[in-house]
Amino acid sequence: MAVKDSASAHAKRLRKKDASSSSSIPKLLNNPKGTMALALLFIDSLLVSIIIAYVPYTKIDWDAYMSQVSGFLGGERDYKNLKGDTGPLVYPAGFLYIYSAIQYVTGGLVFPAQILFGILYIVNLGIVLLIYLQTDVLPWWGLSLICLSKRVHSIFVLRLFNDCFAMTLLHAAMASILYQRWHLGLIIFSAAVSIKMNVLLFAPPLFILMLKGMNISGVISALASAALVQIVLGLPFLISYPIEYISQAFNLGRVFIHFWSVNFKFIPEPIFVSKEFAVSLLIAHLVLLAAFAHYKWCKHEGGLFNFLSSRIKSCLSTSSSSWPKTLKKEYIVTTMFTGNFIGIVCARSLHYQFYSWYFYSLPYLLWRTPFPTLLRVFLFVGVELCWNVYPSNFYSSVLLLCLHLIILWGLWSSSSTSENPYATDKSHSRKEK
Repeated sequence: MAVKDSASAHAKRLRKKDASSSSSIPKLLNNPKGTMALALLFIDSLLVSIIIAYVPYTKIDWDAYMSQVSGFLGGERDYKNLKGDTGPLVYPAGFLYIYSAIQYVTGGLVFPAQILFGILYIVNLGIVLLIYLQTDVLPWWGLSLICLSKRVHSIFVLRLFNDCFAMTLLHAAMASILYQRWHLGLIIFSAAVSIKMNVLLFAPPLFILMLKGMNISGVISALASAALVQIVLGLPFLISYPIEYISQAFNLGRVFIHFWSVNFKFIPEPIFVSKEFAVSLLIAHLVLLAAFAHYKWCKHEGGLFNFLSSRIKSCLSTSSSSWPKTLKKEYIVTTMFTGNFIGIVCARSLHYQFYSWYFYSLPYLLWRTPFPTLLRVFLFVGVELCWNVYPSNFYSSVLLLCLHLIILWGLWSSSSTSENPYATDKSHSRKEK
């Protein structure tokens, strides 16, 4: 009888899911925001085509990428010997697989690669728009801000940076998590990390979300899945030259060139490259993460320590656990975007392509602040202008830092960043996918 009831309940869930899926397109078309999103995708597709056709390509890292890929395809497995004209390879193995595929498809030529990156831009834009539509934070006209960055268009189709693939996968991971596909989200997240490590800035808030939305066995299995992705992708290098691979691909101590810094150009170079400055920023990063986790992300549970204590007690208890729980989509996106933005504020150096790490979160974060709409728009425009000053200078970097701090203060002072995270406080019987 129990088996029959379980099968019946499962069938009902499937019918409900199918009905929801079949009605999603009409709902999208009837929603002004959905119509706006489709229009933006069409218009931006035309704009990207025009940029590729008429704006000259800027050679920065493409030749280095192709040299590193050629070494890998030639059989080299020592990461220290995979080099290009900009230096040795410093990205994990996923980068090599992605750009090996690009080289195979394009023959190493720039123009067909630009077309691929144009398609990638639209795919990423579609995923981001889906995230915004699922959260319903911006007004319909605010969605247009996501398409208005001159610098981001350039990063995708005129520079062909690996940041584009990493952030597209990161956004895909977030979209999966919004639909409660935690394991799939973690696998995609790990794939993004394998292309560029900046994605790890999302890891602290993601871990808190996992503890809130999954039971402990689910958390462990999802983390194991993510770890397995890294092992499988890095296996050719871990077998042959493990130390070289780990030290090069996951080097957290790199010192960037002062000239290319967009955010701290006003800091004198001797201070900029010093270990003391790096440690100070790291401490600030950790303190801000801890403060937001305690006073914002876990406020509903009485703070970070009370939340962690309750999770530990639930693991030790023999009674039925109240986890897993369904998290509000706005809470998931706000926590992820804010955690990453804290890392951006505290980054020792932001190069021009790093703008793609957080540009797509800017409109969302601005609308989570208590600021009036006009100020939100001014802040958005101000950040964009700072990123389009080349080369960056004392004044542009000071202004960018001030704008970042204003946005961070707005997020801290907003009640929307510490709201009840749960769609329901009742025990949720559905298991994680």
